[in-house]
Amino acid sequence: MKKLLLACLTILLATAVNAQTGYQVGDLASDFNLKNVDGKNVSLAGHKNVKGYIVVFTCNTCPVSKAYEARIEALNKMYASKGYPVVAINTNDPIASPGDTYAKMQERAKEKGFSFAYLEDPDHVYTKKYGAMRTPHVFVLQKTAKGNEVAYIGAIDNDQQEANAQRDNYVQNAVNQLLKGEKPSVTSTKAIGCTIKWKKEVSK
Repeated sequence: MKKLLLACLTILLATAVNAQTGYQVGDLASDFNLKNVDGKNVSLAGHKNVKGYIVVFTCNTCPVSKAYEARIEALNKMYASKGYPVVAINTNDPIASPGDTYAKMQERAKEKGFSFAYLEDPDHVYTKKYGAMRTPHVFVLQKTAKGNEVAYIGAIDNDQQEANAQRDNYVQNAVNQLLKGEKPSVTSTKAIGCTIKWKKEVSK
């Protein structure tokens, strides 16, 4: 009996670690079908003739996410026409974070004039699957014959306050190299930002 309990505990722990880890560089990212602020559902498969995606897990309320909104918009304007559109996903539970409700997402997108898709993931299904832990947290995907391969994970750059003109533009550099047919020289950095506001478990 003790051996059985130990085996079950080991499996549960392994599952928890995997859930927290999420995707690694080189993994194939699964598709999603999430509601955009315009009321329509968006999936990766719905984007035709693209070379990849800049998937940004973010939210309305985090000060760091707000500081990066203009740069996320700039990334979409810079790369969508080259085949790498931005797809932003709100990670936060709208009950735990009332400023991240779908209605508030719509208001924010309209106020800031987002040109990219801004999707809700209220149950954290894809937030957990990808392994996003902070806002913002970026996953650059390259479309291949096998599927959407994770090419870069981490921060947008190393300058949260836009105070350093010589900052390292991690996402830009990664996408530029992919467009040249090269692998990114930097594939992983630490995402710096707010912790995700997770849905509270309902006790039974």
